Amino acid sequence: MSAKNSTRGAVFSKSSQLDIPKEVEAPKGEIKVRERLLSEGVQSLSDRELLVAILGSGCAGKSVVRLADDVLRAVDQERAQMNTDIAKGIIGIGDARACSIAAALELGRRYYSVQGKRIAMPHDIYPLIAHFADRKQEHFLCISLNGAHEVNAIRQITTGLVNKTVVHPREVFADPIVDRACAIIVAHNHPSGNLEPSREDIDITKRLREVGEMLGIPLLDHLVFSNEAFYSFVEHGLITPPVND
Repeated sequence: MSAKNSTRGAVFSKSSQLDIPKEVEAPKGEIKVRERLLSEGVQSLSDRELLVAILGSGCAGKSVVRLADDVLRAVDQERAQMNTDIAKGIIGIGDARACSIAAALELGRRYYSVQGKRIAMPHDIYPLIAHFADRKQEHFLCISLNGAHEVNAIRQITTGLVNKTVVHPREVFADPIVDRACAIIVAHNHPSGNLEPSREDIDITKRLREVGEMLGIPLLDHLVFSNEAFYSFVEHGLITPPVND
């Protein structure tokens, strides 16, 4: 599934916004997210937990965690296109919550955008993508780089099954071509936590390298990552870094 597709994964209401359920108090176990934020810092929270902190409570028939999952699914699919209208299409999200979500995303984009960050080694990539590690499905990402190996953009290309995602080179290179990218790095999470690349991972890397060479947009590395660590194809000798210009 492409990140450009509409919010098929979100749960939409067929009724008027006047019918949105009334907010209810979240169970104590869910409120503990705020306690962790205060004691351990915002960096300790997963994307879902950050949304739980923003939403504060669930609604009738839906816990705050389930509501956060619905919002996270929409954010994953829409990325930069996420707005209040899309948020209000999720059951349990009204005007106030839609505004809070949109404002939080915009503030993050303004202050913590990854654009311009220079990538010199695999360790520079991991902090920019680690927040995808807690996803229950594989998310295949493409990092587009300029001539100085600074990040143009990080995009979600596909969302797969529990342990498999299908990637086509045209989807990977479409946006880097528009970016006038000089190189790319790809990455995907392994929900199992096992960082050993699969045969499919190795095959798609080979295909992307071949296509990248033809386009003049070389593939610099492929990272397989989890919550704890990452596996770099370059560091394990599966990709030979290109000679510097």
